[in-house]
Amino acid sequence: MTGAGVGTTVERRGTDGDMTVEKLVEAVRAGRADEVPALLEPLDAAARKAALARLKALRSEVRAWDWKRWNEASRIRRALHVAGAGCHTGAAATASWLGGRDLLGWRTDDAGPVLSVLRDRDPAWLADVAGRLAARRAVAESCYDLVHGLVVRSGRPAPATDGYVIGWTRKITGDRLLERLREDPQTPVLVAHAISMADAPDAFTWPLVPTAVTWPAAVAALVADGVLDRASVVDLAVSRLLRGGRPRDLRFPLELLRLLAPDVAEHRERVADWIGMTADAPSPVAGYAQEVLSGLAAQGALPTAALAEMTAGVLFRPEKKLVKAQLVLVGKVLARDAGAAGELLPVVAEGAFGHEDTALQERALKLVGRHLEAVDGAVRRELAGAASLLSPVHREAATAVFGDVPDGEEFPYEEILPPVPEPQPLAAPPATVEELMEDLLALRRSEGPMELERALDGLVRHAHRDRAAVAEAVAEAFAKAFWQESQYVAREGFDYFAHTPHGIHVVLAALVDQVRKSRIEEGRRQPLPSTSCVHAAMDAVRDARLWEAADLIGTGALPFLLATPTRHTGGIDPLVLVERLRAYAEAGVEPAPADLAQALLRVRRDDPSAARAADEAAALGGTAGERLAGWLRAEAPVAASVRLHERGSARSEGRWWLVDRILVAFEERPVVREFPSAFRWLGGGLLPNARRCYHSGWAPAHWATQLPADREVLAAALLSSVANAVDGDTVRGVTEPLTLLSEAEGRGGRAVSLVLAFGLGCVDADDRLRAVDALLVLAARGELDAPGLGEEVAWLVTEGSMKPNRLADAVRTAAATGAYGTVWAVLAAALPGLLGAQKPVRGLGEVLAVAADCAERCGVTGEVPGLADVARAKGSSQLVTQARRLLNALHRTTDQNKTQTV
Repeated sequence: MTGAGVGTTVERRGTDGDMTVEKLVEAVRAGRADEVPALLEPLDAAARKAALARLKALRSEVRAWDWKRWNEASRIRRALHVAGAGCHTGAAATASWLGGRDLLGWRTDDAGPVLSVLRDRDPAWLADVAGRLAARRAVAESCYDLVHGLVVRSGRPAPATDGYVIGWTRKITGDRLLERLREDPQTPVLVAHAISMADAPDAFTWPLVPTAVTWPAAVAALVADGVLDRASVVDLAVSRLLRGGRPRDLRFPLELLRLLAPDVAEHRERVADWIGMTADAPSPVAGYAQEVLSGLAAQGALPTAALAEMTAGVLFRPEKKLVKAQLVLVGKVLARDAGAAGELLPVVAEGAFGHEDTALQERALKLVGRHLEAVDGAVRRELAGAASLLSPVHREAATAVFGDVPDGEEFPYEEILPPVPEPQPLAAPPATVEELMEDLLALRRSEGPMELERALDGLVRHAHRDRAAVAEAVAEAFAKAFWQESQYVAREGFDYFAHTPHGIHVVLAALVDQVRKSRIEEGRRQPLPSTSCVHAAMDAVRDARLWEAADLIGTGALPFLLATPTRHTGGIDPLVLVERLRAYAEAGVEPAPADLAQALLRVRRDDPSAARAADEAAALGGTAGERLAGWLRAEAPVAASVRLHERGSARSEGRWWLVDRILVAFEERPVVREFPSAFRWLGGGLLPNARRCYHSGWAPAHWATQLPADREVLAAALLSSVANAVDGDTVRGVTEPLTLLSEAEGRGGRAVSLVLAFGLGCVDADDRLRAVDALLVLAARGELDAPGLGEEVAWLVTEGSMKPNRLADAVRTAAATGAYGTVWAVLAAALPGLLGAQKPVRGLGEVLAVAADCAERCGVTGEVPGLADVARAKGSSQLVTQARRLLNALHRTTDQNKTQTV
């Protein structure tokens, strides 16, 4: 009886537990998260373990749902989040569940249900979970309430991690910021961490809600109240500024220091830190540090050696305001203590005599001249030697100060240009299937144009030899690829390649039969819409080859690719292409249309072997041989012309954006009409350069490898993208193709000059630097149209499309490499238009300063229309001062040889 009774009781409990687990799973599947804590409460460890297995299965199921069931999935994930937390027993597993990315799609501001199901756990266990969650930045940031609740219940100290602090600042920022900080016991620990963070919380600079008290003001008030230790806060703020970073991240510690207003003693303790900031910190921080050290110097609390070290760092900074302020500071110190001249004046001469601004050079020379009597003969000779760094315009004044000054121009001027880039051959295709898979997997990290071409050719070659073996290797290597995952492939209506081939992935998917044949055929037939922009047209060329390769790979119709480049620029040597066509003819294979079209666009028509290759191609016979021969013999098988309408002209129709006024026309070429439809825009027609196309600020590097033999056509295709980087504030990276453009073949015309001019005026400094590199390489190759570039630059500046300060920065950078003659040739053509503009060009003085420096260094003479009129104007503005300087340089008599180019 007893045994039977016990057995019956156990069976009943098991049945009740199963029923409760079933109710729990039903509630989770229905998304009723609020019911979960009550349903979990009666479950023992075994029942929770059984429930957890069901919850994991449901989680996997929900992951496979598409966006159409988003709302339903969100409710279930919310319930899963709560139920899984209550069913897990280990701290690590619980933290992993709570921090799952797929479970964090619901609102994270209500942590009550999760905290409810964990209320009976051990405090040490709760502290472990809280620590693990706080260590994951994204989780701690978005689930601050949950982590904070666990911290409070566990009694552990606040976790000072970036994510937790960001969540805390968002939670606490508001109209009662100061009061909340005073009330929160976490404040001392978290404020200290917040000050030190490399990426400052957004609330520090852009409060989430308007508040009468800013964060710097609130922290300063806490220091005044004694809630925070003053010395520690000052140390943390100074340390953060010393580490440097983005201006937005330094704004909070900088403003905090200004509010705390450290006294002389606190400043003296950190002299080395202030000096380091003046040399290397961003301009606002360096300016503050300079103010601090200037205050110490004014009170006689800054040692001369420290002032000399500070001066050496500041005078090599580009900010003229800081340099000028430093020279003023040195002058004040020397007026009070002449004995410091021997230590300070050599530093001034070394740092300021070679400054790019001749006005600052003049100020430094006068400073040295005023205190020259206070130094001994050795220092005087050192200063006289440094005078050779001065611009020639100050040579007479330097002679008056020092007597005879060593001539810094002892040798004839030589133009320094970069070496002409040597062609880099493309590596041979992968020899084995294993090497091929390594190359294909490497494309995930960096899909460079040449890496893609090599891998694609290797894939085609190996699939031609043994398609089954390559398909098996691809299926294994790309098992996790989106186009091969079963839950997506099996879904009704799913088509990963519906709109694009996704690079080489369409070829890989075709090998393992994961792309529909009808989709490939449709991709091959897809015509280029007449309304397509140049971006779509360039991409269509690449896509046509990929769809074609996907269709023909492993069928015997594509033994290898004709269009694989032989050089890093994308070019193909003519004789190599002839040999490839010969191999096709011997195998009885007809070239694939898109592959042949790209090969013709890439073949190097300017190569010395082009004539011989044309004869051999003609002798080879066949349609492909005749087309190659005709292509090599044609003077310009593709060509483009460019027009730009000026602002305010009748044809500009009131359009102010630069890109809207570009008109690119591709000239009629019957030979291109034989190409597949995706290529035919190159054979005649007009492509709109609509500013509002969805990829207007995009110019991938592989574009340059599609037209490596036609520099002018490539430049015309790049114009709209680079123009967006001149007008727009957010466009970056569009000048990457200019590197290969400078190494491309073919004649350059207005499109090349325009794309270089646009590049020199880009918003982004890195884009301008790449344009400078392209300019110098073209000059080194003897293919730079300097007058044409100068004329384009002039009218772009005068009409307001290009900012003079960006132009000045670009040409100054180019000149500093030693290419003063090249830069002068460009500016000499630009200055007449700039000086004769109907509306004065604001900031032209910076451009004239670079021109004057170039003229002085390379010894050119002559006249610039309009320069004398500006130089005769009254005043001492930079424009007038630099105009006089340039005029003097161009009119001086010189024994220097004419510019020599090396």
